Amino acid sequence: MQQTKRILVTGGAGFLGSFLCERLLGEGHEVICVDNFFTGSRRNVSHLLDNRSFEIIRHDVTFPLYVEVDEIYNLACPASPVHYQDDPVQTTKTSVHGAINMLGLAKRVRAKILQASTSEVYGDPEIHPQTERYWGRVNPIGPRACYDEGKRCAETLFFDYWRQHRLRIKIARIFNTYGPRMRPDDGRVVSNFIVQALQNEPITVYGTGQQTRSFCYVDDLIDGLVRMMQTGDDVIGPINLGNPVEFTMLELANLVIEITGSRSRISLLPLPIDDPRQRQPDIGTALRELNWEPRTTLRDGLVKTIAYFEGLVSSGYLRPAAAE
Repeated sequence: MQQTKRILVTGGAGFLGSFLCERLLGEGHEVICVDNFFTGSRRNVSHLLDNRSFEIIRHDVTFPLYVEVDEIYNLACPASPVHYQDDPVQTTKTSVHGAINMLGLAKRVRAKILQASTSEVYGDPEIHPQTERYWGRVNPIGPRACYDEGKRCAETLFFDYWRQHRLRIKIARIFNTYGPRMRPDDGRVVSNFIVQALQNEPITVYGTGQQTRSFCYVDDLIDGLVRMMQTGDDVIGPINLGNPVEFTMLELANLVIEITGSRSRISLLPLPIDDPRQRQPDIGTALRELNWEPRTTLRDGLVKTIAYFEGLVSSGYLRPAAAE
């Protein structure tokens, strides 16, 4: 029988965090969800509030937190360019001060701690696909650096706590993930395309649309995080978690238009500064160490995600598509 643990999830009311809280509760654990609601939402965890094993605390991880837990998943940080560039200083502080505070907590209570890092540590990569051995190509003074370098520094801190204090750490590098509960205004490509398609607005594709991304459905990603936390102390990471199947932005846009039955047309706009040309994970380490790989195809995942956004339209949260 699995031992019941008391688990802290920072950023627990966010897109990924809410699914992680749900998964951990489903496994019989006690979960403390911590969020300052900068990008997270109570709506994402409202269905969990009646669960006696669930607790929610409004707190900013840039300040210390004192709780007793067995494990910590550190997911707190805005993850979309629109939000992390809105307050870049706070974004860096969340990644760096947040890591210091959560590592300090883990050290005090002797908890195992997992850092939700990102594929953005690879920057605009010179190798393809990206392996964990690649050190990356990041502009340290560009508009994306608050997130990219903040996450890189967090990884440094985690390894220093492991080397200096023998802390039990895990580092997962998360590639593009999508699914229900994404914010309509988060500026990420999947949510952007779906919202625009449902409203019959032009699908805004940057550059030529030939830049590529790999899209992992949220359920698959959460399974990877949980599997990584369950590994022994010899598995530290970093480990790439993402879908290795690559799509161009034009392919994604056309698939969204097809599934939604939208009348939207594609509009090409200038490419943002430091936008990576291609992004694809090498998941060999995840296969070997976690026995993990994504199971959900992009089409199947988009169908579920689009159904969620259609629900937002029917509930009045999003305005419906314009009439013919």
